[in-house]
Formats: sequence, structure tokens, C-alpha cells
Amino acid sequence: MYAVIKTGGKQYRVQAGDVLVVEKLEGDVGAVVGFNEVLMVGEGADVVVGAPLVEGASVTATLIETRKGEKVKIFKKIRRQGYRRTRGHRQQESVLRVTSVAAGKGKESKWDGTVDLTPLSVLNLRARNLAHAADAVTAKAEAAPAAKAAPKAKAAPKAAAPAKAKAAAAPKAAAPKAESAPKVAAPAKKAAPKAEAAPAKAPAKAKAKPAK
Repeated sequence: MYAVIKTGGKQYRVQAGDVLVVEKLEGDVGAVVGFNEVLMVGEGADVVVGAPLVEGASVTATLIETRKGEKVKIFKKIRRQGYRRTRGHRQQESVLRVTSVAAGKGKESKWDGTVDLTPLSVLNLRARNLAHAADAVTAKAEAAPAAKAAPKAKAAPKAAAPAKAKAAAAPKAAAPKAESAPKVAAPAKKAAPKAEAAPAKAPAKAKAKPAK
């Protein structure tokens, strides 16, 4: 038996044993939560649709966890003004286990606790992250011994170098340097004779003025 309930402004199709993620509800872990806003109840071809609610129908669930959902990023920008703002928001949500669906008039479906087909990602985000991390560590540990066990290929021995290569590798004898011819010293240039200085002329004596 399944039902369609309304909570947090949204509608959910549930049945006994389902795990439901809804908007945050008040209560501690393990608290019993009841939903009286049942819009439809059905089993197979027998379906009862409310107008707007189904009288006497109810859904009971157990609170498993209250947590924060996935982060939503909010980015604001005003172009040509240098304005940029980035914010993050994580909505509070509650995880519930539906234990029973009652259609009224003695019709009720309960969860016996034996069948659990809930995916891990819905049940607990932290458990999903831990499981992924554990899988990565296990895969790395399994790959490490395989890489170490693989023997390294031995390098092939190098062939002996031919005699010509050895002769080329031998140091060459230094060739004698040709003796340079002795340099002939150039004849020294004779200094030009200095011109004899002309005799200095005696200054002319001033003529004495006749006395009056």
C-alpha cells in the first residue's frame, strides 16, 4: 500500500519501509512523526483520492537524522562595477523511515524491518562519502602490490664495439707546433732636430721727453 502525503509544501509518494528526506521537522532522533495530510491512498487498482484529504488516512514515520543538505552556491555580479559576491547555503532537512501507512477502516500496511532497498546516498550523505573514500583506499592498496610484483625487464647486454670505434676513441697524438719565424725589430725612428729658438728682442727704450 502506498500513499501521497504533503509536508513542507511538497508532495511525496511513500510506502512502508521507504526512507524519506523532507524539510526539517522538530524532534530528536528516534522520535515518531505522523502525517495526517494524506492526499491519496492506494493498493493496486484500489485507489482512494481525497477531496482534498482522505478521511481517516495517516502515515507514521521515525526520525533517523537531521542534517544539512548539499551546498547550493549563490553568485551575484554587477558588470562593469567590480561587484562580485559568492555565498553558499545548506538547507536543513530530516531523514525519516516510513513505518506504517493506514488507509482507515482497519486497512494498514506496516514495515516488518526485513526489506531495505534504500540507496546509501539517500540514507546518509556522510556514510556515502566514507564509503567512497574506503573504496578508493582499497583500490589503491590492491594496485600497489601488483605494481611491485611485476619484474623489471633486464637490459640487453651491449655488443662489443668494433675496432674502428676503439681507434676513434683513442686519444690523438698532439701534432708538433710549427716554429714561428723570429720577429725582426723595426729600426728606431730618428727624432727630428728641434729648430733653434730665435734670440729674444730687447724691448725698445722709451724716448725721454725733453724738459721744459
